[in-house]
Amino acid sequence: MPAIPELIARKRDGKEHSRAELQQLLSGASDEQLAAWLMAVYLRGMRPRETAALTEVLAASGEQIDLGDLPRTVDKHSTGGVGDKTTLVLAPLLAALGFTVAKMSGRALAHTGGTIDKLESIPGWRAELSEAEFLAQARDCGLVVAGQSRDLAPADGRLYALRDATATVDSVPLIASSVLSKKLAAGAQVILLDVKVGRGAFMPTLRQAKELALLMVEIGRRAGRRVRVLVTDMDAPLGRASGNALEVREAVAALRGEGPADLVALCCQLAGEALLAYGASPEEAQRRPPEALASGEALARFRSWIAAQGGDPRYVDSPELLEVAPGRSEIRAEQAGTVTRVDALAVGQAVLRLGGGRLRKGAPLDRGVGVEVLACPGAQVEAGTPLLRIYHREDADGLLRLGSARETLRGAVQLGQSLPRLRPLIRARLPLQRR
Repeated sequence: MPAIPELIARKRDGKEHSRAELQQLLSGASDEQLAAWLMAVYLRGMRPRETAALTEVLAASGEQIDLGDLPRTVDKHSTGGVGDKTTLVLAPLLAALGFTVAKMSGRALAHTGGTIDKLESIPGWRAELSEAEFLAQARDCGLVVAGQSRDLAPADGRLYALRDATATVDSVPLIASSVLSKKLAAGAQVILLDVKVGRGAFMPTLRQAKELALLMVEIGRRAGRRVRVLVTDMDAPLGRASGNALEVREAVAALRGEGPADLVALCCQLAGEALLAYGASPEEAQRRPPEALASGEALARFRSWIAAQGGDPRYVDSPELLEVAPGRSEIRAEQAGTVTRVDALAVGQAVLRLGGGRLRKGAPLDRGVGVEVLACPGAQVEAGTPLLRIYHREDADGLLRLGSARETLRGAVQLGQSLPRLRPLIRARLPLQRR
C-alpha cells in the first residue's frame, strides 16, 4: 500500500482512490496530511464511484444502527436554509402515513437553523437518547428525532472540522459523502433529501444543486438505499418565521392546517416522495399527505412524539405559550409598491446577529429571538406598511443586537412597480418520476 504522502500526490494529480486507499487515509493520516488531501479533493474532485466508496468508509467508521425490524423506515435531510422547519411538520406527517421515522438531527451553524435547537424551545423536550431509547421510541411511537450521536460516522466529524478550517466545505463530493455517510449509518431504507438552492443556501446555483442531488442519488443506489431528492428554492425564507420558537409555532400552525402555503406544499411533496419510493401510485402520493394533515392525524403524531421525548404537550395545544423575546421592532416600506424579493440570506444573518444562531459549534443561542416576514413576494404595500417584524431582547445587549439586525435587514425586502416573476418552490426532482 502506498504511503500517505503518495496518496495525497495521487489525488493532487487527479487520480482515483480505491476504497482501501481511502480507508488508509482516514485511519492513518495526520490532520495536516488530511488537510492537504482535502484541498486536493476540492481542486481535483472525485469520481462518483470514488465518492461512494468514501461515503461507505465514513459510515463504517463508527456505530451503525440496525432498523431492520422496523417497518417502512424513512430518514430526511435538508442541506440548510432560512426558516426551514420542514422536519417539524414532515416527520409527524410521515408517521401518520404509516412510515417509521428514525432520524438524527443537528444544531444551528451560521445563518441556517438546526432542528434540535427548534425542538428544545419546547420545555422538557430532550434530544439526547441512548441507542436503546432511540430504537424503542421508533418502534412504539413510529417517530423519533434525536441529537447527532458522536459515535455515528466519527471520521466524518473529523473531516468536517478540517473542511471548516481549510475552506473546503463547499466541495460537492465532500458534501455528498458527509451527508450520506450519517444517513447510511442511521439505517433507514428510504432517504429524502431537500437540497436548497439560492441566496439563503449553500448551493447558490441550480447547476450546483443538481450536481449534488445526482451524486447523492447515485451514492444511495450503490449502497442499496432509495434516495429521493427535491431541489427547492431558498432565495426567500421558507414560510414566514425564522428563529427557533417562532418556527415551532409556525410548524404547529401548519399541522393544524393554518400554516403558510409554501411550507405545507413542500412537506406534502416530500411525503409524496416517500410514498413513491415504497411503491405508491402518483395519484396516491399526491392525495394522501394533504388528507393526513386535514384529518388531524399528523398533529396527533406530533403531540405524542413531543411527549415521548419529555416535552410538555400543552405547548403543542397552545403554541402561543412558547417563550419568545418580548421586544418588537418593524422594518417598514419607504414607498408604495409590490414586494419583488425577500432576501433569505439577510434574514438568516439578522437572526444570527440577534443571538438566534451560532458562529461556532457548541456556542449558546437565544431560542426566543427571530424575524417574521409580514409581506411576501407578490404582496402590494403602501408607504409605512410593516414588511418585517424583529423579535428581540430589551436589555442593553439585546438593543445592540437589534441595531445590528436592523442594519443587516436594510434593503432585504425589495419593492418594484410590477408583479415579480416568482420561481417555483420545487426547482427539480430526482430521480425523475412521471406524475
